[in-house]
Amino acid sequence: MNAPAVAAGPSARPAGPPLPYRVEARTVDAPDVATIVLEPAGEALPRFAPGQFAMVYAFGAGDIPLSVSSIEGDRLTHTVRAVGAISRALHGTRTGRTVGVRGPFGTGWGLGASVGRDLLVVAGGIGLAPLRPVVRGALAAPGRYGRLNVLIGARTPGDRLYAHETNNWREAGARVLTTVDRPDGGWTGDVGVVTTLLDRAVFDPPHTTAFVCGPEVMIRAAARELTHRGLGPDRIEVSLERTMHCGTGHCGHCQLGPVLLCRDGPVLDWARAERLVSVPEL
Repeated sequence: MNAPAVAAGPSARPAGPPLPYRVEARTVDAPDVATIVLEPAGEALPRFAPGQFAMVYAFGAGDIPLSVSSIEGDRLTHTVRAVGAISRALHGTRTGRTVGVRGPFGTGWGLGASVGRDLLVVAGGIGLAPLRPVVRGALAAPGRYGRLNVLIGARTPGDRLYAHETNNWREAGARVLTTVDRPDGGWTGDVGVVTTLLDRAVFDPPHTTAFVCGPEVMIRAAARELTHRGLGPDRIEVSLERTMHCGTGHCGHCQLGPVLLCRDGPVLDWARAERLVSVPEL
């Protein structure tokens, strides 16, 4: 490898109790998706790196892993889709309420190892949430990176995340392209899978780092297409998801071959991840 694909190592706080965080703001992004902004109610956790995740507790329901979608000082932002009992509880948490948070856990995106390179962000659905800090970090450092392409796929126009913010990314110089699977009557943009947008992205494959997150079938398709276009597997970073229960590498629920994703992931380069994603979830 030319440079390590992962910037942040495993958590330095693997086993501490959850700390109380207060919900300072809540935004509904889509019918089943909400973004909650958390402020520490006392002691703050160590700073998270983009791509890492927290175990977030809805008291009385349980805890689930959530990637950070924004990091500002001690404030944490999480975007959550309501798909189960715990995620529904967190999705519906109102401002002023308290949740518990442990972390940071896992590995982060290697943005720091990509200075001078073109950046290609490929996001499917809620996979844009953990990639949002990558885009923000690149735009906050003009001249540090090459061209920034952000390719976004969503189920419907109403399921697009951060629609207003993505317009700001365009104004700041990013090339942002969006496609949907199921258009409505007012949609005039692209229709189809997110990989169809690659033909319109502007990047130099040998000098590009790609960051990919979304459904696993989309990750496989995007990574394979990118290698076909000349990106080295060590320069394609993907964020994988499996069921996580403990967040500390002890329970084994998130095991993929020799990898425990809560400890060794979720961000891996494609050179390592390609042979793992064929392992079925237990």
